[in-house]
Amino acid sequence: MKLWGGRFTKATDKNVEAFNASIQFDCRMYAEDICGSIAHATMLARQGIISDADKDAIVNGLKQIFEQIEHDEFEFSIELEDIHMNIEKRLTDAIGEAGKRLHTGRSRNDQVALDTHLYLRREIADVAGLLIQLQQSIVKAAEKYSDVIMPGYTHLQRAQPILFSHHLMAYFSMLSRDFEHLQFAWNMADRMPLGAGALAGTTYPLDQPYVADVLHFGKLYDNSMDAVSDRDYIIVFLEFAAVLMMHLSRLSEEFILWSSSEFKFIELDDSHCTGSSIMPQKKNPDICELVRGKTGRFYGHLMAVLTMMKGIPMAYDKDMQEDKEGVFDAIDNLKFALTIYAAMIDKMTVNGKHMRDVLEKDFSNATDMADYLAKKGLPFREAHAVVGKAVHYCIEHGKVLQQLSLEELQAMSPLFEQDIHHYLDIETCVAQRRTYNGTAPESVARQIASGKAVVTGEEGQLQSWNSVVSSVYELIK
Repeated sequence: MKLWGGRFTKATDKNVEAFNASIQFDCRMYAEDICGSIAHATMLARQGIISDADKDAIVNGLKQIFEQIEHDEFEFSIELEDIHMNIEKRLTDAIGEAGKRLHTGRSRNDQVALDTHLYLRREIADVAGLLIQLQQSIVKAAEKYSDVIMPGYTHLQRAQPILFSHHLMAYFSMLSRDFEHLQFAWNMADRMPLGAGALAGTTYPLDQPYVADVLHFGKLYDNSMDAVSDRDYIIVFLEFAAVLMMHLSRLSEEFILWSSSEFKFIELDDSHCTGSSIMPQKKNPDICELVRGKTGRFYGHLMAVLTMMKGIPMAYDKDMQEDKEGVFDAIDNLKFALTIYAAMIDKMTVNGKHMRDVLEKDFSNATDMADYLAKKGLPFREAHAVVGKAVHYCIEHGKVLQQLSLEELQAMSPLFEQDIHHYLDIETCVAQRRTYNGTAPESVARQIASGKAVVTGEEGQLQSWNSVVSSVYELIK
């Protein structure tokens, strides 16, 4: 008989049973479920709600079940619906009456909430470690190619010369914001819901602060109804994941373009590309395309939970069972993407000479020519018009601005002097953009140094998170 079956006189329809069950996916939270149950049983004994003998039997039984699951010796049952009832049934079969006392003072509503909070904290720490590795790969590549100048783009049209390292550090900045977002997700997940019961609390004298301390939660929920129905922490994590994947998708698009025959700015390592079944010459950036494509799934997972939550009343509703599969899928794919991208950046080759050749044949230094005239006293809008005409003249005569003689330039404006050619050198164009966040070498060097400091701070935060997570899982050792 099912653990909740006392009220019912008929067996559950097999199709309903299969549709209702979540064990197919929530089985991955077995460690969290066991840790939470150990903390709960220990608290019940401290409060005199169950005996110490029953507590010891429960704790030892749960540790044995953990080992069985770890060694693939545990058969999960759809009839028992979820991870909680599967473990409780096995425990009761193993230790008898004491196992039936474990559920005293709690509901599956606050139990599943606890498991999900614990699970998400653990995964946040894992994802944070991979995110830091990707940031480190970006900083390493920025230093390695610190002297490479490339065309900067707006509207996918060549705009101004920039350091390749400056471009990479833009993605570092994006990922730094992602880490800040992840910190918020941790803070949202770092709340202990156990003791809320089904929705209204319980008549037993539970010591919730003790359980929170054992499980290393920073906060308790103030309201029991909110505790069992809150999924904001899941939404915040999925927001983080969606934005991070959007950033990786943008980087994917750049790598796809840059590695094409039309650009030839970079070459991705063979280990991160695939070939064609019909065209032997092909080297396809399939991993980049997959990351770009998978981003849509992340948006879907976020929208699914937002949509699920928007119309349900207080407190727990079965709809909320739909909160997990999207999170699990997002975590799995995010870990793959972060791991692969760190390795991809480490192994890519940058064609700095080709990028420089491209810059020598275009008009990326046009703004610098306009700035030159403006610094000579010509209003910028007039300087803009002069340079626009100079560009048109070059196009008609098959030249670039650097190739115009001083006589040709002075025919356009008497403000041009001999130093204009130095001013239009690509290195000069880059070196003069010395604003705090500009592309000049000293500015980018500061960005890199600042990035290293950011990573150091993130590593400190990760160490703190890992300490919390490892302390929780000490319960099952």
